[in-house]
Amino acid sequence: MSTSEVIYDCTRGKQMRVKDQMENIGGEEDKGSDWGKSLPVPSVQELVRNDPQSVPEKYVLHHEDRPTVLDMAPSSFDIPIIDFALLAKGDEDETRKLDLACKHWGFFQIINHGVAEELLINMKAAIAAFFELPLEEKNQYAQAGTDFQGYGQQYVVSEEQKLDWCDMMFLITLPPQIRNLKYWPHTIPGFKDAVERYSEGAQKVADEICDNISLLMGIDRDGLKRFYGKTKQAMRMNYYPPCSRPDLVLGINPHSDPDIITLLLQDDEIPGLQIRHKHEWILVKPIRNAIVVNVGDVVEILSNGVYKSVEHRAITNETKVRVSLATIKIPYDELEIGPMECMVGDHRPRMYRSIKYLDYVRYTLGRKMEGKAHVDNILKIQSS
Repeated sequence: MSTSEVIYDCTRGKQMRVKDQMENIGGEEDKGSDWGKSLPVPSVQELVRNDPQSVPEKYVLHHEDRPTVLDMAPSSFDIPIIDFALLAKGDEDETRKLDLACKHWGFFQIINHGVAEELLINMKAAIAAFFELPLEEKNQYAQAGTDFQGYGQQYVVSEEQKLDWCDMMFLITLPPQIRNLKYWPHTIPGFKDAVERYSEGAQKVADEICDNISLLMGIDRDGLKRFYGKTKQAMRMNYYPPCSRPDLVLGINPHSDPDIITLLLQDDEIPGLQIRHKHEWILVKPIRNAIVVNVGDVVEILSNGVYKSVEHRAITNETKVRVSLATIKIPYDELEIGPMECMVGDHRPRMYRSIKYLDYVRYTLGRKMEGKAHVDNILKIQSS
């Protein structure tokens, strides 16, 4: 049986041809994130500090890729809002909202998620404190070799490509035994505690959402969990400096997330996240203490396209810094992903090939961000 022919048994939550595939995956050998490498680039924060009015050519997008005035204007659309506390109790209305959000939006905001406001405040303060460090100190935590963890940038694969108006710090946070603490800033009081406490809260939220998606796919609550077994969690801390010409740049270029799901902690005051919905760019309006959730490519593949990972990007602000935190739930590298059996049938033929997760994430990170091209180019089965 070829890789592309593997279909997953939803009842048992495992590959039909491989027994207990994921039972023993994980351990110290996973401390690195050997997903490829990103070329080093200058700190945008330092560029702005040295010359606030300048926008170097490397950041100026081609005309067709620039955000327009219309793009940056308030939209009549609002992404769905789900009461997490009611969802966790099995409320039918909230469950229905989750189903529609995953099918038609790929994004939603959750309120009453149970992560204490104190943890949200402390987490944002920890991120801000890191980016306030002198450049030479931040560089002590710079990415090294093929490890995507650390301070720097991702998806930079060519000297010619246009760069994001953003600096970032990327850390593997769960499970604890695969953390690489050399990347964790040790001079910031409370940084480690804030990350540990927030990561635990985010993990509980992500697990509950995945359990509900599992039920919506027609399997039991633990169906997806049995399939992908253990998972990892990572955090991407984003720092978007002000830009004197926000019409020329993007904080992050359009992309979908190569993960299971992403939880985004936005700035409560400064909007910046946009999603593509019905061929329009929709600004996601911040709700105080809410968490934005989006479907990752893995769920789109497992659901055979019923649930959608959606293109999104970040715009910049002319006068203000914006900080955000993306917490991602990812499979272990060796997991083979493909449509689950319960999502394939006469009414819905198989739409995606199967692939080892490591191969997929290396493919995505080895190229610049190009919207949904990563899913469409290597996984979508083109109808004849």
